[in-house]
Amino acid sequence: MQARGDEPALLHLLWLASPALPVGGFSYSEGLEAAVDAGVVYDEASAGAWLLNQLELVQARAELPVAAAAHAATLALDGARLAELNAWVLQTRETAESLQQAQQMGRSLLVWMQGLLPDAPVLPLLQGLRPAATWPVVMGAAAASRDAALEPALQAIAFGWAENLMQAAVRCVPLGQTAGQRLLARLVQGIPQAVVVAIAAPEPMAFAPLLGVHGARHETQYSRLFRS
Repeated sequence: MQARGDEPALLHLLWLASPALPVGGFSYSEGLEAAVDAGVVYDEASAGAWLLNQLELVQARAELPVAAAAHAATLALDGARLAELNAWVLQTRETAESLQQAQQMGRSLLVWMQGLLPDAPVLPLLQGLRPAATWPVVMGAAAASRDAALEPALQAIAFGWAENLMQAAVRCVPLGQTAGQRLLARLVQGIPQAVVVAIAAPEPMAFAPLLGVHGARHETQYSRLFRS
């Protein structure tokens, strides 16, 4: 990775993966809360199985490939490709909540970029995406704008996702803090292969029907901590 100014690109990736990034990721469980309500997830082992499936089926095949393609499009300043990727994300969100998450987090990260990277050449292209720039597209663009190489960028994005969902599991299963750390360790072990799959993917794919079912059920769930 190259450095940006006096700051190594690694520090910028840690920043992008940090739960302190003001994008509201902590408020989404991505169907996990509904899976708990349905009794599909009920302890550490079942939470691990659920999240590892999401890492393999959603992150490795959809979210990370979109971020990878957005990273490349940002370096090439290819606005048409960014628009194509953004449209794909919007069209493949199966529930209102997952669509809201993609747009809200993307919009918040774009505001962050406008404040921290006001001279990034890709900004006008992202600002022109309609109806809103989505999370994986803006995240890939942000990583490229921070001079991060592709593989470590995707690893950081995947780790940020894993840490957020681990914290969601701790809150809604519920799990203890040590169990949460064991869960995170399992997810971390799967991240390198997920990144390999994402980089090799010719195009993103979306097929996680059980996630869609639980995501839809969450919209009418009686008691909810999370927005998805």
